[in-house]
Amino acid sequence: MTRPLIIAVDGPAASGKGTIASRLARTYGLPFLDTGLLYRAVGMGVLASRASLDDESAAVAVARSLDAATLSDDPRLMTGEAGEAASRIAGYPGVRAALLDLQQALAHQPGGAVLDGRDIGTVIAPDAPAKLFVTATAEVRAMRRWKQLTGRGDAIAYEDMLADIVRRDERDAGRGAAPMVQADDAVLLDTTEMDIETAFDAARRIVEAARVRNGL
Repeated sequence: MTRPLIIAVDGPAASGKGTIASRLARTYGLPFLDTGLLYRAVGMGVLASRASLDDESAAVAVARSLDAATLSDDPRLMTGEAGEAASRIAGYPGVRAALLDLQQALAHQPGGAVLDGRDIGTVIAPDAPAKLFVTATAEVRAMRRWKQLTGRGDAIAYEDMLADIVRRDERDAGRGAAPMVQADDAVLLDTTEMDIETAFDAARRIVEAARVRNGL
């Protein structure tokens, strides 16, 4: 049986990993999941229920009832508020456990899939034959996210965006449950000095090397 082509794309916020992962999925004809949307949906669900983001039990209840099929149609999930909410509830072990099976089922479907997130190569699909860890400096990532949000009409200062990026990095890397960390066998892709075309081409070459290495 041919081994599925699972492509794990991890990294911090605004590194370019989402754009790279979605383009890899189109290139290889594979299903794609931005796992960050799951956590954004849970965070926004907690807020919609008027519960506190500090209430793990409320977050777990939302995670257990999540309908992943509706995620791509909700523009609220791309707001700064959703990103902050996701970062706050993503460290709850109960939330991560509730979403684990959903993510692993998609990753390991026949043929494979592309997933991007913080713990794909370490927790969700440690057996993925192609693993990338996409990053960039905090300053560059903050500028990218600032341009994205202000372009959508959100009012936020660049300095506040940078502080938010740094805070989320610390939270994601320091949490006890599935912290953001580069897998030992992941290839580092630093996009600080790259435009998206250059970054995608580098990512595609990493995946092609992995396919050759694994006979896929």
